[in-house]
Amino acid sequence: MSRSKQWFLVTVLCLIALPMLLGVFHEIQEDEHDLAYLIGLAVVGTLALSGLAVLITEIRQRYRENARLRATLQSTHQDLQQANQHVHALTEKLRNTGKQYNLVVQEQFTAWELTPSEREVALLLLKGLSFDEVASVRDTKEKTVRQQATTIYRKSGLNGRHEFAAWFFEDFLA
Repeated sequence: MSRSKQWFLVTVLCLIALPMLLGVFHEIQEDEHDLAYLIGLAVVGTLALSGLAVLITEIRQRYRENARLRATLQSTHQDLQQANQHVHALTEKLRNTGKQYNLVVQEQFTAWELTPSEREVALLLLKGLSFDEVASVRDTKEKTVRQQATTIYRKSGLNGRHEFAAWFFEDFLA
């Protein structure tokens, strides 16, 4: 129920309770009073006041609950901001590590005296592409890629694709 509806009901109940209770006091002051009418006024006034008390209690409980939820939401928002900052920092660290690793790979390719096309094939093989996929990326024949891979393994002194990949990833597992 909206706040405006709640306060409308509070107002209506007050407008019912006050005249009823004033009527009871006025009726008591009269010399002759109708007991049934007096009881009716008292019951309606009491019921209106009871409804008013229940409604005000409910409004206060909802206010407290809303305040608690706002605090929880704010705390969650702060936690989310911290998590986003942490993810951003890790992403940046990973990006920098990748750049450093790429430099190490390129230095090793230079030490092995790989040609520019052999470097490209070697990098694609390290990324896990098949000979057919490398050929497709480089717009060449698979046989050409196989020959370049054989040359790469010979220049590196390694015995095939698995040793070649392991040479670069071995230090990560230590």
